[in-house]
Amino acid sequence: MGIKNFLKIIFAILAIVATTYLIPLAVALNCHEYEMILPFAVPMVAAWIVYLFVYIFTKKSPVRFTIKSSFVIVAFAWITCSLFGSIPFILSGYFDSVTNAIFESVSGFTTTGASILSDVESLPRSLNLWRCETHWLGGMGIVALTVALLPLLGVGGFQLIKAETTGPDKGKVTSKITNTAKALWLIYFSMTALLFVLLKVAGMDFIDALSHAFSTLGTGGFSTRNASIASFNSPLIEWIITVFMFFAGINFSLFFYLVIGKFKEIKNNSEFKVYVSLSVIIIALVTLILLPSFKNFSDALRIGAFQVFSILSTTGFSTMDFTLWVPAAQFLIFILFFIGGCSGSTSGGIKVVRWIVFQKQVHNELLRMLHPHGIFTVRLNQKPGRKDIVFNVASFMMCYAVLVALVTFCGTFANLDVFSAFTGALSMVGNVGPGFGQLCPSNNLGFLPAALKWIYMFAMLAGRLEIYTMIMFFVPDFWKR
Repeated sequence: MGIKNFLKIIFAILAIVATTYLIPLAVALNCHEYEMILPFAVPMVAAWIVYLFVYIFTKKSPVRFTIKSSFVIVAFAWITCSLFGSIPFILSGYFDSVTNAIFESVSGFTTTGASILSDVESLPRSLNLWRCETHWLGGMGIVALTVALLPLLGVGGFQLIKAETTGPDKGKVTSKITNTAKALWLIYFSMTALLFVLLKVAGMDFIDALSHAFSTLGTGGFSTRNASIASFNSPLIEWIITVFMFFAGINFSLFFYLVIGKFKEIKNNSEFKVYVSLSVIIIALVTLILLPSFKNFSDALRIGAFQVFSILSTTGFSTMDFTLWVPAAQFLIFILFFIGGCSGSTSGGIKVVRWIVFQKQVHNELLRMLHPHGIFTVRLNQKPGRKDIVFNVASFMMCYAVLVALVTFCGTFANLDVFSAFTGALSMVGNVGPGFGQLCPSNNLGFLPAALKWIYMFAMLAGRLEIYTMIMFFVPDFWKR
């Protein structure tokens, strides 16, 4: 792929992200935060102008992709968008270093939700809204949004979507990838609008409702309040967000099948059934364990369910610090750091489907030991699975474990104890947000040294792009013709 095509696509993506600055810019004007007009307007206009010039000089160049170029485009798109998204943070003057501003932006776009800020309520409301909006853009995917909006990426756009979306088996719900991207983004937008209305009715003001709708559907976890959702002191708001965190952890293709009436696709989906079953079991156990510590069953269920879905969906909201719970409840929450939501959702983590494949393959190996000449296969969605999915899952989990180990090792050099460093690595690679120990929900990451923040940034990007897209550049064969 030529440099012209590369620049055309990258700056098209940046122009789309720049256009979303209009939302916080409108809030800045409405809230009389005039000091925030230039931090949003300058990079927005600059991105539009640069894209216009690039488009004029490259409009006759046909867009073609190779598998290798799709990895390059997606990786650079996420890196440049994270850098571009940090410009309002830098220009606002509310961040004490460029590293912290970029960290907040990377954490936002990757939907990790780990913050370096100790007092988010001191920020202008428009800047807080932008923090949450980065979750929403990164949740469904900035490249997927570009494919949906720009027909020029329809040819070969599937390669870009594959490099960005989550899960071991990536397909289309419609015949054209452009239509697939449009359908999924329309569902995503509609669910966000519905959540916004519900939160507004439940008592949040306009900006808080929009901010938390962005964060919830994007499974990010940034909040406009220092105490996160607990600051609203509203069981109704907690239940609404709990339900939508559950929804956000589901493969969005299933919502598409629900809309068009293909209920059999939902009924037969192995991952969805395990996701629901796992949620019910863990919530029941956490509720029973917490019951002696709370006034009544409803409080224990509400707080337990909220925190389970917060970690399982990798959203990272909190109503209380789970590291203060009894050890048995903490252990159940800790287990969720290794799971994540469903493939094709906005959540991070290893994904439920990979654990299903792993479990089924272990079962097959046990059967093979009993019946050496038998033929066994992994069945997903009541269909025989392909062997390459097993290999894909095995290699992914190996890469995931190695990356977590390396990031943990780096964390120990920043005076983190081993458990804090380990859960911090799990949180960064899994895009969860909070950790345990020194990185618990009641602490921020501002105290970490700059070097570790840059390592965490790489881990967050690698985790959001399912490891391969980021580590591909370290494979020597990638650079061979």
